[in-house]
Amino acid sequence: MASICQIGLAKFENGILSHEWKSYVDPEDYFDDINISIHGIDEITVEGAPTFPELYDTLRSYLAGTVVVCHTHFDRVAMHQAYKRYNVIAPECTWLDSAMVTRRAWTECARKGYGLYNVCKMLGYEFKHHDALEDAKAAAHIFLAASNETGLDIDNWLKRIRQPIDPTASSSGSAIKRDGNPEGALFGEVLVFTGALEIPRREAADLASTIGCQVASGVTIKTTILVVGDQDIKKLIGHEKSSKHRKAEELIVKGVPIRILKESDFKELVRFSTEFV
Repeated sequence: MASICQIGLAKFENGILSHEWKSYVDPEDYFDDINISIHGIDEITVEGAPTFPELYDTLRSYLAGTVVVCHTHFDRVAMHQAYKRYNVIAPECTWLDSAMVTRRAWTECARKGYGLYNVCKMLGYEFKHHDALEDAKAAAHIFLAASNETGLDIDNWLKRIRQPIDPTASSSGSAIKRDGNPEGALFGEVLVFTGALEIPRREAADLASTIGCQVASGVTIKTTILVVGDQDIKKLIGHEKSSKHRKAEELIVKGVPIRILKESDFKELVRFSTEFV
C-alpha cells in the first residue's frame, strides 16, 4: 500500500472548497495490470512525476494541524506506509473516516451500501471514481451532507465515530449491569445510562461501579441517577429524548428522586468521588 501513484487534496474552509491540488506520483515500483484496470494509471502516465519524498513538503503544508477526511482508512494506511517506506515523519493531523460518518448519518447505510460510489449515488453527487482529487471532493461532499443531515459539526463527528452506530444499543447486544463497590462513595445509588456516550458503555459502567453505584439496564422506581450523553440525542437517533430519559422524567413528576446528569457531569462525579481513594 506504500506504492502510491496519485494524490489529490481538496481543502474546505467553512464548508466551502477553497483550494485543490493533485499530482501523479512515481511509486518507484511496478504497475500491476489489475490496478491499472481500476485507476487507469500506468508507467507512461507517471513518467517524469515526482516521487513521494519530493512531495513531502507539499503534503505537510496541507495536512499538518488539520482534520483530514478520507472514505475508509485505506488512503490513511497508504500514506502512513509511504511515510514509513521513505523514513519520513508523518504530519500530525486528525483523520476522519467519512464511511464511518455515513454509517451513523443514514440508517440505510449502517450495515451496507456505504462505499464512496454508492453513497454519492444516493446523494445525487456525480464524480469520476478512482481519480484521487475527485475521490477527495466526494468524501468532502459526503461529510458536508452528513453534517447537514444530522446538525453535527466536525468536532462532534470526531466524537460520534467513536460511538456505536446505534448509540442506544450495548456493544454485545445484552444489557450492561454492575454491582456497586460497597466501599465506594456512592454505594446505594442505582444508576442507568442512556444515549450516546463519549466513552464506551462498558467502561462507563465500570467507573460507576467503582464509586459504589449499582448499574441497571432500565429505569424503574429504584433508579436514583440517570446519565445522559452530552450530545443532542434528537440529532443522533431521531427522537427528542430517549425512552429511558422520558420515563425518568415521568417518575420524577410522580415523586421518584432521580437525578439526571450529563456524561460530563458524571465524569466529574467519578473524578471527585475517587480523588482521595
